[in-house]
Amino acid sequence: MKSMRTREDLENLEQRTLASFAQHSADSGGRTVHESAHTLRTHYQRDRARVIHCKAFRRLEAKTQVFLSGTGDHLRNRLTHSMEVSNIGRSIGRSLGLNEDLIETIALAHDLGHTPGGHAGEDALARLMEEHGGFDHNAQSVRIVEVLEQRNSDYTGLNLSLEVLEGLLKHNKEFRDPRSGEVCPSPSLEAQLANVADE
Repeated sequence: MKSMRTREDLENLEQRTLASFAQHSADSGGRTVHESAHTLRTHYQRDRARVIHCKAFRRLEAKTQVFLSGTGDHLRNRLTHSMEVSNIGRSIGRSLGLNEDLIETIALAHDLGHTPGGHAGEDALARLMEEHGGFDHNAQSVRIVEVLEQRNSDYTGLNLSLEVLEGLLKHNKEFRDPRSGEVCPSPSLEAQLANVADE
């Protein structure tokens, strides 16, 4: 009996257990900068680790989500919110036979581009940036993972899979493949489910 599951084992398990309409790791559209496949982890497992270990994810703890009356010092922040969205998304995704790793990665990263001060902060920044194209926290989340985070000296950003980037742009009308510039079809069910879990 094998002591470790390889990436191929995990991809085969996905083929056997996920729904036919799920996004399978082996079918990923890849990354902006090509990387060799990992021996033990799928594309989306690697993406999840990159999100969890990035500075922007840790900063979510300092961004307030909601002030609840009567809760004492137990404030809701973007980090706890993102973890809750991830949990809800994984639970629903499991029941539908979708790819939980992809759902979780999108959910954990979906608010990386939020401003302090919640939606009021975003509205204020959007007004201030009107002459420069405005401000959208979903587009800023993608900018953070594609440009601002630095994990490797060979390229900027986290070099996440295209399916994760597509999920982060969930509210935009279209998603363009950063390599070809072509408009991609509607987002995966995993991306749509992360959006529903966020609501």
